[in-house]
Amino acid sequence: MPGGRLTHHERQEIAEGLREGLTYTDIAGRLDRPISTITREVARNGGPAAYRADAAHRATAGRARRRKQPAAPTTSPATSPTMSDPHGRDPEAVLELEEQFTAMMIGTGLPRMTARVLTCLYVTDGGSLTATELAQRLQVSPASVSKAVGELEQQELIRRERDTGRRRDRYVIDADAWFRGWMASARQNTMLADFALRGAQVLGTATPAGTRMQDIGHFFEHVGRTMVQAAEEWRQADAARRSTPD
Repeated sequence: MPGGRLTHHERQEIAEGLREGLTYTDIAGRLDRPISTITREVARNGGPAAYRADAAHRATAGRARRRKQPAAPTTSPATSPTMSDPHGRDPEAVLELEEQFTAMMIGTGLPRMTARVLTCLYVTDGGSLTATELAQRLQVSPASVSKAVGELEQQELIRRERDTGRRRDRYVIDADAWFRGWMASARQNTMLADFALRGAQVLGTATPAGTRMQDIGHFFEHVGRTMVQAAEEWRQADAARRSTPD
């Protein structure tokens, strides 16, 4: 089985396989590569829908060049969080995890900067950072961070806390983040259902357009109800798990 980095030709084969609708297993078989190699390659370069061989090859070359550059002695931990890990984690593995996490979040529909901010908060042991700390870690402008945290707050994936004794906010990711985000999505589905069912009445439920709107309303009504039920079941199961001693 070949090792080493993927070649440009192999990346073209991956792109072609994705266009053909092949699974990662099929593509890995074509190239005689591990499935994990294909999964990682696609995830860190935009996901199945956005993967482009040329862009992936350039991005990989760029990452390789950056890793070869010696770290400047004045670099602060805030701008290079994985250079000195108190838990002894592999910086390369952490960087790869961040890239894959970001790619997956982009695949769910989040804008790239929003996905990067969410990833940064998740892989930070403290689970909270200020806007300034986020801008430093991601090497972006405070305005970019502000827009991203606004989107994440709207989806209830993060929450804002005031620093005790300081005039600044901290953005926090906690155990309930995905529960809140899931419930927010469920509420949106309920709103869509109500709107569609009202629209069906306006159009007339016996008309083709009205029937179509009614079907949409029933779909989102069912999905929203199921989402709430699943979330509550998870919360009960999680509470039971936490209360059970190891």
